[in-house]
Formats: sequence, structure tokens, C-alpha cells
Amino acid sequence: MPNSQRLPRKRDVLRQPGTLNPRPQDVTHPLFQQSAFFHPQDLLQVKYEMLRQVRTENQTVHQAASAFGFSRPSFYQAQVAFEQGGLPGLLPRKRGPQHAHKLTAEVMQFLARARAAEPGLSAPELAQQVQEHFGVRVHPRTVGRRLRRLEKKR
Repeated sequence: MPNSQRLPRKRDVLRQPGTLNPRPQDVTHPLFQQSAFFHPQDLLQVKYEMLRQVRTENQTVHQAASAFGFSRPSFYQAQVAFEQGGLPGLLPRKRGPQHAHKLTAEVMQFLARARAAEPGLSAPELAQQVQEHFGVRVHPRTVGRRLRRLEKKR
């Protein structure tokens, strides 16, 4: 099948796990120009090849990073991720906190007690109490969502 017909399907497949390169036009390395194997929209492939060029082809970090559409800091981030996690380490990770780090078990117990003592307390009022008692600012919607989830479990 010609490369032009496979391209839309490949984009869809790459988009799902988050490995669609947002800047394929910045990849200028000759390997990725008109190749049936190398594809500038495959972020994982681009990052790996960038790292390989430095390690085995003796390119400088600056040369490799610019030829593959990355900055030097991005190169070093990819290098650490690859050294720590191999090829899966190059996969994009979800940004931001991975869990509710403000609403700890202690804070949730406090909220449950406050809600039990005064069932009419609103989420903004509860968020204010958390800030006063723990010194932690929590958005009222977060408080409301967590309390609803807690109530569903009962």
C-alpha cells in the first residue's frame, strides 16, 4: 500500500497512545525524509533515533536534537527516560499529579466528620474549613466530587 494511503490510519493509531509527534515538520534528519520505515509523525521512533544518533553515530547533542525537532533539554529528558525505562520510558506520560495529593485520608476524615456534624455545609464552606485547619487550598468542586464519591461507596 502506498505511504500516502497509510498515513491517515497511522496518524489515528499514533494519536491513541499519545505518540503522534505534534511537530513532524521539525524533523529534518535525512532518515525521515521519504522513507517507508522512518516516519516523522511517530514520536517514539523519532526520540529513539535521536538518542541513537548521539550514542552510536557520534553526533553532538545539539546536532541530533535540532535534526529531530527537539531542544537540548528535551534530548536530556528523553535520555534519562530511556536509561530508566527503556523504550517504554520514551512513551508520553500524563502530566500533573497522578492522585489526589491534597485530599489525603486525614483531610477526607475531617471532611466526613464536618459533613456529619453539619449536613448542610456547602462545598465552598468545607473547602474553607480545610484551608483553615490544614493550610491547604482545595477547590470546592474537588471537595464536592470526592464527597459524592465517598457517599456512593457507602
